[in-house]
Amino acid sequence: QVQLVQSGGGLVQAGDSLRLSCAASGRAFSRSCMGWFRQAPGKEREFVSAINWTGLTTHYADSVKGRFTISRDDAKNTVDLHMESLKPEDTAVYFCASRTCYDASVYFTAAYEYLDWGQGTQVTVSS
Repeated sequence: QVQLVQSGGGLVQAGDSLRLSCAASGRAFSRSCMGWFRQAPGKEREFVSAINWTGLTTHYADSVKGRFTISRDDAKNTVDLHMESLKPEDTAVYFCASRTCYDASVYFTAAYEYLDWGQGTQVTVSS
């Protein structure tokens, strides 16, 4: 099992940037596929971004493509989500997630495919 502790988030204005970080401990991080999801009030948890265990393959939801960047640092056991040009519709609680990967070419976009979750962090974008 992996323990995920998130940091970052907060209240920003539209157009601002923000970085979320997720620190992992437990299972070998270097073989973990990581993802970011978000959940707005009254809505289902939705996929934001994913990165495979090599860090060479990333994937983004259409709604954040070109604005958000996912990255990982295996030396620090962290995965970050850098968010730019934030919009009010990006307001949500953001979660990082982890699962073991056995294939260097795959990543995962469905919440049910992840085993471990961070505690969530609020991102609020005012207009």
